[in-house]
Parts: sequence; structure tokens; C-alpha cells
Amino acid sequence: MMIAAVFGIHAPLLEIAYRSGIVYVAVVLLMLASGRRQLGQMTPFDLVLILLIANAVQNAMVGTDSTILGGIVAATALIATSQLFSRVLVRFRWFRHTLEGEPVLLVHNGQVVERNIHAVGLTDDLVLQACREHGFDTFEEVKGAVLEIDGTISIVPRGATTVRTRHRVRAIKPGGN
Repeated sequence: MMIAAVFGIHAPLLEIAYRSGIVYVAVVLLMLASGRRQLGQMTPFDLVLILLIANAVQNAMVGTDSTILGGIVAATALIATSQLFSRVLVRFRWFRHTLEGEPVLLVHNGQVVERNIHAVGLTDDLVLQACREHGFDTFEEVKGAVLEIDGTISIVPRGATTVRTRHRVRAIKPGGN
């Protein structure tokens, strides 16, 4: 109890740890349920939402404890829960597939796949923006656009002869090697 007196702990540390873990899992599931767009195509509204969620769940994690040690315990529990969650997703493929879903075709041979775009919570304008970010001005220049499970949009141009993959670069240059 000497540590409690020195750091001014108001809540048991184990309680802070398990509350933080529960909040982490709940927020991850809520974010996944809200759609992949939040993961890869963040808008200012999404950033505000994340900041407000962080503020809203703080008390649920630490209760009345606003000490340094309480914050460290909460942060440690969040990191540990994140690592555990990642390991479970790697180990159990069916669980990963259930949570992350599959890639979704947004543009096929220059034609927008409206039902898929709307099903994932995007708009034609956002998909066209992603095309422009990859150097394509119109959908007609695109053989395929796919919403990946990480929330990014991959683009395959018409006439692509090879596929090159680079870290964080999702466009395939026509006729490139």
C-alpha cells in the first residue's frame, strides 16, 4: 500500500487493466462495425469521432483514478490487449475473416459498381478521388478498383501488363515492369 500512497491510486490497478481491455475490444468492434472507410480513408469527421471516443471511454477505463500510475496501467493494458488481439487474428483465420471481411470490387472495366460502393459506405466521388490520387482522371481509365481490407483502395489501370507492388503504393502503371 506504500505505492498507493505515493502515487495517489484511487482504483485497484487490476480493475483499471481489465476495464481498459474490455473498452479496447468494444471500441475495436464498434469501429469495425462502422465500416472500413474509417481505417483507410479518414475524413475530418472521422478524426473528431476518434478523439471524442477516446475522451468518452477514458473514465470507463480508469474510473476515478487520474494518477500517473493509473494512466500507465491503462496504457499497458491497451497495448497488451492490442497485441493479444493481433495474435488471435493471425492464429484464427476464420475470426480474422469475420472481423476484417474481404476486398470489395468498386470499379470493374471502367464501370462503377454502385451497390458495392454504397454497401461499404463510400461515394462515387471518394472512389474517383482515390483514382485521381493514383493518376487516373476518369473511371474509364481504370480496369479495377478494390477496397482492400485495410481500408485503402487499390487501382488496376486498363491495359496493365504487369503488377508491381510497392509499400503504400497501390497504383499499377500501364505497361510498367
